[in-house]
Parts: sequence; C-alpha cells; structure tokens
Amino acid sequence: MVMASDAAPGARAPNGSVVAAEATHFGKLAADWWNPHGSSAMLHRLNPARLGFLRQAIDAHWNGESQGFTPLAGKTALDVGCGAGLLAEPLARLGAAVTGVDAAPENIGAARTHAEAQGLAIEYIAGGVEAVAGRQFDLVTSLEVIEHVADPAGFVAGLAAALAPGGLMVVSTPNRTPLSRLAMITLAEGVGAIPRGTHDWDKFLTPDELTALLKAQGLTVGEVRGLSFSPTRGFTISDDTRLDYLVTAWRA
Repeated sequence: MVMASDAAPGARAPNGSVVAAEATHFGKLAADWWNPHGSSAMLHRLNPARLGFLRQAIDAHWNGESQGFTPLAGKTALDVGCGAGLLAEPLARLGAAVTGVDAAPENIGAARTHAEAQGLAIEYIAGGVEAVAGRQFDLVTSLEVIEHVADPAGFVAGLAAALAPGGLMVVSTPNRTPLSRLAMITLAEGVGAIPRGTHDWDKFLTPDELTALLKAQGLTVGEVRGLSFSPTRGFTISDDTRLDYLVTAWRA
C-alpha cells in the first residue's frame, strides 16, 4: 500500500508522487500481504473498521440503503496505493468496477493473482496516481498511503483530478501526534507488529494539514473521524483522531 518508483532511494521520482525506497520496502512484503498473521497483520486488523466507515460514507453520499449488497453497482472505483488488493477486492464485491494502482510491481503481481483466484475482475496497474491521468472515477480511495509519498500536495492534486463530478473520495492516514509515534513506531515497529522502517513520523499529516490540501483542490471536506484501538474491541471508528483518522471529500 505505497506509492513508489524505480528512482534512486529517497529521490523524487519522474512522475512526482512516489519514492523508490518505499516501493522496495513494501515490495518485499508482497508475498505475505494476504496472510492475516504475517507482516500485513495490522492492515487486516484495521480493515473491518475501515470498510464499515466506507460503507457508511458510500450510503450517505449516494443515498443508498445499508441493507443492499452492491451499493457501488454501476460505479467505478479507484484505490490508489492498493497493495495486494486488501481494499480493492471488497470494493469489487460491493459492485464497483475497480482499478487498483500501486507503484510496487510485486504488490500488483500479488494482487492480480489473488483476485483471479477469487474470481474477481479487477484492473491493476503498476505506477503512481499519474498512471490514471485523464481518467475519472466515482469513488477514489487512498488509505494509509499519503504518509509515504514524495509530495503530499501533488499527490492530493492527483487524487482530486481522478475524482469524477459528483464522486466521493476517502483518505486515511496516521496523525502526527505523540501517541502515534509511541504506538505505531516505538511499540508496533519495535516489537515487529508492523515491519520496521514502515513509517516516518515526520511525514505524518495532521487533520488540519490534510483537509487544507483537499480544500486547496476545490473539494468539500466532510467530518474527520478517528481510527482508535481498544484492547477489548480492536480498531474502531471514534471521535479520537490522535492515532489515525479518515476523511471524506467531494466536489461541491
């Protein structure tokens, strides 16, 4: 779940949104992506809460009924930084024609293989958000990705350009707080719950910073919701944005 490239490690890639070292890091994890107890276990634990939030946002935006199985039928969806398809596959099952983009080729290979085994027709593209330049989608998602890109403002501009009129965007990312540094880097990376070197705390964005980038692209920003962890309930959507948060946006 990363935007990266083949440029020199840490350098700005030719397409502007990606960092080569990130592709190398996440590409090494590709084969283990779908193992719920492996290196991507934290994403598997996050996914139910994220999918619940997404479903509520989809129903609210398109006035859908929560009981329906395919609220995205007839709509297109783009997942930027799709990894091996942990979000793209549920979006396809919700009825969308899904395109997943990730700059680590290993992730795209793993995503294609897994989708085919599930009988899901998902378009996967190796590259940055620029790989879909000129195309627009009803739903644009990018979860836990913007903290890995070279240029957050340029990345948000790419997401906004891919959003069709009347469409919905959902972005999530860790907040830059003492709690996120302690929980995600000192503790989680320290004990191996998250692969060491996954995060750079200085690249985390606060809700104010991210919403400012979205508004600069002419988008209307919805309510910011926190993604919190409870020892008894796991990850839940809450009002506490100190660890991680989700934002919806659309064109007015």
